[in-house]
Amino acid sequence: MNADNFPFAQARTTLLASLIIVGMGFSVLFPLLAPLGRQLGLSEFQTTSIIAASSLTVFLSAPLWGRLSDRWGRKKVILIGLFGFSAGTVLFNTVLTLGINGWLVGLPLYFALVLTRIMHASVMSAAMPASNAYMADITDIKSRTRGMAAAGAANNFGAIMGPALAGLAVLSLLSPLWIMAAVAFLNGLFILRFLPDPPRQQNIVGNRKRMKYTDRRILPFIIVGVAMFSGFALVQQTMGFRFQDALNLSTGDTAKTFGLAMMLSAACSLATQTLIVQRLELAPFTLLKLAIPLLILAFSLMASFNTQWMLTFAMMIQGMGMGLAGPGFMAGASLSVSPQEQGAVAGVASACGPLGFTVGPLVGGALYQISPVLPYAFAACMYVVLFLCMQWLGRRVTTHSEDEA
Repeated sequence: MNADNFPFAQARTTLLASLIIVGMGFSVLFPLLAPLGRQLGLSEFQTTSIIAASSLTVFLSAPLWGRLSDRWGRKKVILIGLFGFSAGTVLFNTVLTLGINGWLVGLPLYFALVLTRIMHASVMSAAMPASNAYMADITDIKSRTRGMAAAGAANNFGAIMGPALAGLAVLSLLSPLWIMAAVAFLNGLFILRFLPDPPRQQNIVGNRKRMKYTDRRILPFIIVGVAMFSGFALVQQTMGFRFQDALNLSTGDTAKTFGLAMMLSAACSLATQTLIVQRLELAPFTLLKLAIPLLILAFSLMASFNTQWMLTFAMMIQGMGMGLAGPGFMAGASLSVSPQEQGAVAGVASACGPLGFTVGPLVGGALYQISPVLPYAFAACMYVVLFLCMQWLGRRVTTHSEDEA
């Protein structure tokens, strides 16, 4: 299929609908993990290290899947990620069931959870780089930032629905995860039936170019991205403990209360992407420079207050900041390289989040065991340093012209 008769509107709508489900899949676990860890007898560090291990796996796998999407096709790699997510969730849920019923306990349970989460992550990591590369394939330079913002908005809408689905934890802590496994499988069937292969893909199949994280064209975005996601993950993976301890909640109430806060955070992110990124033609690095102060404010509030209203308000501000930062990061990296390198750059850029989710939870879990305030104070200080470096990094940003390809 060539560009003249390619159904761009159908492809965009189908991809965005699928990304809503992907967002649900990634966010449904977060409100559940802290109360699950407590119920299984795991420490805060053990609980957060499960996410860190899977995130490290995604960090290592995503660049490979991005390059494979150049060779095999975007759609095929997206399908691998979606069906792999479904199968991996079933495997992870099975181990959780063994732990809840007392059939697997202690270190064997912990290592089984880490292993199954790694297996899960190694395959599910195919979906996002291939999806981002697909969006790059069907947009040009002028519409790239808006396209990436639309993808981020769809993902964030899913991130709203994920915690809402986690509200079913009042019936059973694992019921939201079992439902998500089925929904992810249906999402794969949806993509298989309705998503066409992008026309540009025909011109780059066979491209095996490896892109380094130190590539000078994307290095500013990589530095900002890793630092940004490390702070975000540090907060995301400890706030469940913060809500439970500060408000003295039960496991079910923690999932419900923290899930509501996550929903509001994702809603603010969605609103920011819809009302600001989609309507204003701001350069990608400008979006990043606007996002960092909001995130500093959010983390400062988290460190200073321990009431439900203020913690929720801080998460809403964090959502606004990430709503600006996400599309700015992905679009900036995409625009820095040629059309023939979109799979490679999508893989590298998509790995920055998992790298942050490897470092952040480990640091956050360790700091939380010392003091519930330390993770958020640390994140605020880290973002202050990042903000001070933004002007220096901004001078190194370049934009690729498709006319050069």
